[in-house]
Amino acid sequence: MLHADQPTWDPPAGRIAGTADGSVARALGIPYAQAERFAPPEPMPTFDEAYPATAPSPVAPQPEATFVDQLLHPVEGLVVDEHCQHLSITVPADVEAGEQLPVMVWIHGGSYVIGGGDLPIYDARDLVTEQRVVFVSVTFRLGLLGFLGDGERVPANLGLLDLVEALRWVRTNIAAFGGDPDLVTVFGQSAGGDAAAHLMISEGAAGLFRRAIIQSAPLGLSRGRARMNRAMLRAIGVVHPDTPLDEVLERQALGTRAAAPFGLPGGMPFGTQYGYAPLPAERDTDRAWSAVAPDVDVLIGSASDEAGMYVPLVPGLRSVARLRAVRPFLRWLLVRPLSDVIYGRDVRRFTERHRAAGGRATSYRLHRGVTTEPTGAVHMSDLPLLLGGHDAWAGTRFVREQDWPEVERRGRAFRAIWAEFARTGRVTAADDETLTFDRDPAAA
Repeated sequence: MLHADQPTWDPPAGRIAGTADGSVARALGIPYAQAERFAPPEPMPTFDEAYPATAPSPVAPQPEATFVDQLLHPVEGLVVDEHCQHLSITVPADVEAGEQLPVMVWIHGGSYVIGGGDLPIYDARDLVTEQRVVFVSVTFRLGLLGFLGDGERVPANLGLLDLVEALRWVRTNIAAFGGDPDLVTVFGQSAGGDAAAHLMISEGAAGLFRRAIIQSAPLGLSRGRARMNRAMLRAIGVVHPDTPLDEVLERQALGTRAAAPFGLPGGMPFGTQYGYAPLPAERDTDRAWSAVAPDVDVLIGSASDEAGMYVPLVPGLRSVARLRAVRPFLRWLLVRPLSDVIYGRDVRRFTERHRAAGGRATSYRLHRGVTTEPTGAVHMSDLPLLLGGHDAWAGTRFVREQDWPEVERRGRAFRAIWAEFARTGRVTAADDETLTFDRDPAAA
């Protein structure tokens, strides 16, 4: 039931009281599961009283991310909580009882170690109001607490299990918010895209979503990680359920350093682990993705110069990259090949396998950054076009203030494409200076 002052909803989870926010209504920070440290998530009991869904979801414990902080506006007042299994819902302010709108479930990125579902850069006001969808953002366990386990003392993939539990909550409860439980799309960027891809082959996730949008997923780093994970576990040692959180993060840093000698995978040391619930063994992943292909429509893609965002992190390249005459050579000799190895090559593999197995898949390529000048698109260049809005992005290293009108113009078209896919599984937009598509003939 939506009121001008305080909207309330009555899903099976129990009454939820949210907030009215102009063109949208929000239910923030709803707990979708509960779990002790290193334990699988369990469903939340039904709320006995109206749950006050008025504060953003807490973020998972995480290390400082100095490099990312330099790229974005600072975020004040973040609440950190190890029990971070919360989700937030944004709906059109005028949604009516009985409506069945497409549901888009957002999985945030951050290399499985940083980020949170309710950061300002993920605000969905424009997407929800322009495209009339229900938006759900999910926060889940990260790093050592969510994405590294030995399968004995500590289960692996706890963060992925959190996401499965969140999708179960959405399946059961989203109709009360005007969403269609049979029309759910999971979508995510970077590690969030990687998680979306792996949810497709996660035990217990079948039937919980109909479509997946996989944005800039580092799928090239997801294979051959077992040896690195063992080295990380040795370096970390034994962490107990009652180990102080500061020490947990110190141990996590030891694991990160132990991963460094393992090449590119060491750039994202925490992540999904094959052969542990809910994922199949690595040798069986192709078969598993093929098996689910007929049941899940896929939109998958990457940007032309993904790795360009990381050039300043490579010793010696920061100063070289400042030289205008050197940049074209750096782009063609390093950025483009590295972007293809980590991101682009697996877009093609994923698309081809999905279609061959009878599924519908469309792939895309993002060519332009979010500037008025025709610059290449680095990692995260898609986000200002999709989520966040002016206050989150304008004036950051990604979007100059004077470029925001261009982002508004291109962003409206970008959001329309994503929402059309969520509604229909098709992409009918024409190629332009921003995006080109390889459309699946079966989706025509």
